[in-house]
Parts: sequence; C-alpha cells; structure tokens
Amino acid sequence: MVRIYAYEEKLDEKVEAYEQKNDARPKTPSSIAISSPEPEPNDNITAQDADLEAQGTASGQPKVHSIFTKRQKTFIVFMMCWGGIISPITAQIYFPALNTLSADLHVSNTLINLTLTSYMIFQGLAPSIMGDLSDMAGRRPTIVIGFIIYIAANIGLALQNSYAALFILRCVQSSGSSGMVAITSGVVADIATSAERGVWMGWSMSALMIGPAIGPVLGGILAQFLGWRSIFWFLTIFAGSYLVPFFILYPETCRNIVGDGSIRPQGWNMSLIAYLQHRKLQKQREADAANGTLSRTVSRDSQRAARAALARKRELRFPNPWNTIKIVFEKDLGLLLLYNSIIYTSFFDILASQPYLFAQIYGFDDLQIGISCIPFGVGAMCAPILIGRLLDWNFARTARQMGISVDRRVAQNLKDFPLEKVRLAVATPLIYIGLVCYVLYGWMLEINAPLAAPLILHFVIGLTLTGGFNAQSVLLVDVYLQAPATATAANNLVRCLIGAAGTGIIVEMVDAMGRGWCFTFIALVVAAFSPIQWVLIKWGPQWREERRQRIEREAKEKALSEGDVEEGVVGEENHPVEGQAPVGEKTS
Repeated sequence: MVRIYAYEEKLDEKVEAYEQKNDARPKTPSSIAISSPEPEPNDNITAQDADLEAQGTASGQPKVHSIFTKRQKTFIVFMMCWGGIISPITAQIYFPALNTLSADLHVSNTLINLTLTSYMIFQGLAPSIMGDLSDMAGRRPTIVIGFIIYIAANIGLALQNSYAALFILRCVQSSGSSGMVAITSGVVADIATSAERGVWMGWSMSALMIGPAIGPVLGGILAQFLGWRSIFWFLTIFAGSYLVPFFILYPETCRNIVGDGSIRPQGWNMSLIAYLQHRKLQKQREADAANGTLSRTVSRDSQRAARAALARKRELRFPNPWNTIKIVFEKDLGLLLLYNSIIYTSFFDILASQPYLFAQIYGFDDLQIGISCIPFGVGAMCAPILIGRLLDWNFARTARQMGISVDRRVAQNLKDFPLEKVRLAVATPLIYIGLVCYVLYGWMLEINAPLAAPLILHFVIGLTLTGGFNAQSVLLVDVYLQAPATATAANNLVRCLIGAAGTGIIVEMVDAMGRGWCFTFIALVVAAFSPIQWVLIKWGPQWREERRQRIEREAKEKALSEGDVEEGVVGEENHPVEGQAPVGEKTS
C-alpha cells in the first residue's frame, strides 16, 4: 500500500517528547487565509467520512461537513468556476470558425463537424479517468496534469496545417480540459451539504455555461480579424494564466485526502503557499525541539492516526475507467444518466447547427454567427444560479414539511428524504417549457422568420433545458456521494457519447427532414423519454437505499478481511452518514 508520509514521520519522532503541554499553535496568516488550513483534526474521521457525507461523529454529536469557512469556500468555487470555463469555451469558441476551417483545409462541412463529434467523444471518455484519479489522488494534481495536456494540445493546434492533425489534436485538447467538469462537481460535494449544494453547484455550473455566452463571440472576433490560429493561441494563454494562481493558492479538498479539511495532505496535494508554510512550521518545531521549547497543543498522534485511517482505504493505482462505467449499470443512476444525456443532446444540436443554418438563412459571417450565440449563452449562464437557489428553497421547504431541522453546515440524514422528488419537481416543468420553445424554434427557421424570433427562443431554451439538465446533475451528485467526481464523469461519458452522435448528423437531419420537422422530432424524442423522471420519483429512493446497504456491507466485509474493524474505522454501524440512519435511532 502506498504511503507518502516518510518526511513527516522523521519530524514526528523529534517532537513527540515535548508536545503534550499547552501552548499557542501557530496561526495561518489572514492575508493568505485561502491556503490549506492545518486545524485541529477531527479524531472521528474515517475512510467512510472520506467517501460519504457524515451526519455526526461516533459520539452522536453533530459533525460539521467541512471546516472551510465561507470565505474559503467562495475562493475554492471561484477557482473551479474559472477553470471550468475553459472546457465549454474550448468547445464553443470553435463554432464560428467552422466555415473558415472548412475552406482553408479544403474539406467539407460534414468532415469539419466530425471534429466536433470527436471532441465530444473524448469529452465523455477523459473524465472517466480524470474523475477516478481526482477521487483517488486528489483534485489538485489531477487538474495540473489535465492543464499541461491541454496547453500542449493548443500549441499543436495553432501550428498544424492538416485536417488529420486538427482531428487528432482536438481529441487531445478535449482530454486535457474536460476533466474539470467532473472535478468541479466533486469539489462542491467536498465542501457543501445537500441543503446548500444547489447554490454552490449553481455558481459552479453557471461558469460552465459562460462558454455558450462568450465562446462564440470570442471565436468570431478572433477568426474574423486574426485568423483561426489565434483561437488556439488565446486558449493557451488563458489556460496558463489560470494554472499559475491555482498552483500557488488552491487548497486540496478531496475528502479521501483531507477528510473534512482538517487533515494535512501529502506534499503533492498542497498548494505552494501551504507547502512553504508547512516547511516554515517544521523548521520552527525543529528549532523549538532543539531548545526544549513547546510549540503547539494539537496532538500529532491524532493527526497521524486520522491520515493513516484515510490512507489505509486509499490505494494509489492507475485510474480505472470501469469505476465510471459501472455507475451506468445502477438502476436509478443509469436512467438518470440516459435522460440527462438526451436533454444535453437536444440543446447542443441547436448550437452545432446554428453556424450552418444562420449562414444559410441570414447570410452571417463568422463574427455575426458568434454574436448570435449570445442569447442562448446568457440563458444557459443564468439557469444554474436561478435553479440552484430554487433547488435549495425546495429542499428546505420539503424538510420543514417533514419536520426536519436543516443546518447547512451539517450533513442531513437523507435515508427517508425524497431527494428524487425534490430535485425533479424543479427540473420537470423547465424541460416541458423548453420543449415547446424547441418546436417553435424549428418552425421559425422553417419560415425564415425575422432574426429576433429565433434569438428570443434561444434564450428561453438556454434557460429552461440547461436548467433542467443542471437540476438533474445536482441529483446525480446527491445520490452518489461516495465518489462525486466519478459520478459526474459518468454523466459526461453518457451525455457526450450520445451528444456526439446527435451533433454528427444534425446537418444531414436538417437537410433531409427540413428545419421544422427536424427540431420537432428531437423534441418528441426528449418528451418520449420524460416518464423516466416519474420512475425515479417512485422507485428511486428504494434503489438508493439498496445501494447504500450494499456499499455498507461491502465496506464491512473488506474491513473484516483486512482486520480493521474497530472503533472509528469503516464498518462501524453507529457512525451515521448521509442517507444512513444510526443503528437504534429513528431517522429525523
């Protein structure tokens, strides 16, 4: 089993003899409060805490889900928003240049659209590896690896001169950037409870939707005035400007690494500023030890024990895509992933066909096509924020009706809580409103309506369909908290594979069926699968509980086989987690 604590053990031996008396512990400077904290560890942290939202400690006292302050959470989510913008911008910034690329590389529009398809395929496949890696090794190293790959691909794309190179490097570019979508959801699950997850997910998802708003505009301006190569140079600079402050400041949040945030991670999971602080503290302790001076009250034994409890259950290995794929075979998760991917394909088909249709109907150039994408992007950007607040309001309202007291800092016992109904009650009406507008959009294009009509419908579709998509994505994280980044990676896998098929043939569908009937057909397909939501509301809680019991049983069997079943270790049934009631106690 892999352990990375050798350099700490050496120091621990030096200071064990004198760290039993009271003295002030060195504080983290307020000017760098966003760096990884080194607070007093929670002695009850277990591997199960790392995987699931805990409701309380073994003693029965409420346990705060995350020790990060609101200020720190805001910084963490801001950084994820900034990094999360890059993947959707990379997809959307490319749209206005499709016609120009087709002419410069002497290939058809269909072949150029295949670069969209290949991008989406790898946008689905790459998070299967990145999500599992981030749940296992931490968020920070996974993001750094992804961005290095992404920057290298962009440099290659800016220098290439052939369709084959464009096609291959787009796949590499997608592999590097798309992991951020899965990791963002994982980070939100790390720091936020279900009662507040809607708002934090809303902010993080709104950043992902900035791509449709500003990506095409940037792409249109760059392609029109500086040429299509400037698009990839811009993305290189943008990614580099993010990676520098991320490397210096961003703390590790993965619960498999730092628990509720109170466990200090190994060196590669630390931000640069946290690492420098830690080295400075080490030197101070060594100097104090040499002088016989006491320097802290926090028990090093409890800190090391908590780290060891996590390390015993965390095996460093090559990321396994099967961990993502097997989620698809869970009954409730599989149905949710299928329907979410169909919704995603429907609104992505509008974006993929827009350059072709608006050039054909309105005679738009690259810049005009980019500007015409703004209404959809604005609607998509507003949706997560508005829907996030609505999700949290509906959660609190339902909890009050059930007589449950909601504390946003402490994870709730959701064993008998109708999570599926609470989330889908928000998603369902949005989806149906979006489908009506979807049909109207197709027929507005069929009759060559004035530009204002399709643009208004773009905004409403962006607000409603992406709002429904985001509400279902929050539900996905809620019901699979064991590995939220891996669950979101599964969402990416299914939606991008189905979306890739849809965008690959959308132009042919429009030409063969006509604009009106093409978009009517897509809306009918989405509506035909909508009963999945009612199935989830009716049977989802039962399937969720069956999965919880299975995971608990498997964890206990593994702990028994390793001889780790003891107080405070996985398998202890009186340690309640989100979705699990303590043995012998009633669910709130």
